[in-house]
Amino acid sequence: MATRKPNEGLRRVLTESQWSQSQLALAVNRVGAEAGVPLRYDESAVSHWMSGTRPRRAVRPFLREALSRRLRRPVTLAEIGLGDGEAGGGADTVEALMTLGRSDMDPSRRSVLGVGLFSVALTVPGWQDVVGRMEAVRAGRSVRIGRPEVDMVVAMTERISELDDRFGGRHARPMAASFIVNTVAAYLRADAPEPVRKDMLSAASDLCYLTGYMAVDEGLQGLAQQYYLKALELAGAAEDHLTYRTTLRGMSVQAADLGHGPQALRLADAAAAASPQAGPRMRAFLAGQQAHTAAQTGDRRTALAHLKDAEVAMEKAESRAKTFGSYDPAALAYHTSQVRHELGDTNGAIKAMTEANRLREPVYRRTRVLHLATAAERQMRIGHLEEASATWHAALDDYPHVQSGRVDNRIRTMVTLIRPHLRNRTARDLHDRARTLAPSILRA
Repeated sequence: MATRKPNEGLRRVLTESQWSQSQLALAVNRVGAEAGVPLRYDESAVSHWMSGTRPRRAVRPFLREALSRRLRRPVTLAEIGLGDGEAGGGADTVEALMTLGRSDMDPSRRSVLGVGLFSVALTVPGWQDVVGRMEAVRAGRSVRIGRPEVDMVVAMTERISELDDRFGGRHARPMAASFIVNTVAAYLRADAPEPVRKDMLSAASDLCYLTGYMAVDEGLQGLAQQYYLKALELAGAAEDHLTYRTTLRGMSVQAADLGHGPQALRLADAAAAASPQAGPRMRAFLAGQQAHTAAQTGDRRTALAHLKDAEVAMEKAESRAKTFGSYDPAALAYHTSQVRHELGDTNGAIKAMTEANRLREPVYRRTRVLHLATAAERQMRIGHLEEASATWHAALDDYPHVQSGRVDNRIRTMVTLIRPHLRNRTARDLHDRARTLAPSILRA
């Protein structure tokens, strides 16, 4: 019988983390719970891993992710002595995209390991890494496409985006996944003149970005990351700088919303670095996110400098913008609110969020509900129950029309915050209305 060898790689990384074995076990349990996999590891399990026992294959990504988050850098399975558990390559981008889309179309497969897990260990490809990567797509061509097919993908993506803005992504995302699998994948493998081929790659990249954004909306963070990665690959193959940097920024927004400030800042800075010749609206779009992430990491000076850059760029921006990556005064006011909140200015944050809601176009219904709920939470934090209740009532006006995991979470938070104040008639009326409008998500 072969002698089991101690796992020196895991020992080194655990030492670097300055965690105890018990702390690592608890962190792995937390990551598993985040992905919907209940775990009950303790110090003895980690001791066994250190001595050479290999954790279950399904658990290894959770171990890697826990250590990556602690060290604020990617940790590979090979680095912790579990390298043969890495997923193998070999599938081209289109094949991988079809696999991802099929999983998203089938609700019974969404519990697959990692679908709900946001990973700071994810390797984000640089621009030079993805340019020209899609040559394999051109093999095995069976049909020929032209400009009408590109226009159809663009139009379909815009329509799905409109549905997402108005009603949330819960129902629109499976539609997008089906369209990717049944239509777009075939177009990506088809023969086409070079300009048409690149435009189709760009259109597919936009669609993947949108689908990732809708996955974020539903709280499927790992799934969103995979769509975002495919958007980056397709954008690089299309030499589409706009969608590439827009996707990096979207990934930064996702990381910031989940509280991963350093990762969010790196992604925001990468998006800005990929856009040295950006126009004023794009510059505002990127600088606003840099301001938010810098504030989230406690860098007040850099945050305010980026916010000023965004304000100056917005003044210069043209009135027209692309569907994805557009930035307007409402979005700038939102970033101003986020920066002020991160820097401890709650009153300023409320004022800016109120301004964002005033400027927001009515069609962006989900965003309006989310921002109203955020403003109300901040009003509640400084003890303004009456004002917070009025703001929450405004959010509830639109709530029945929106199917969104993020919105559902904001309503749950609202009920939690007002529950201690139910002797107050205003709070009680709000609580009763919420339970009437959202009985399924507020069941005890």
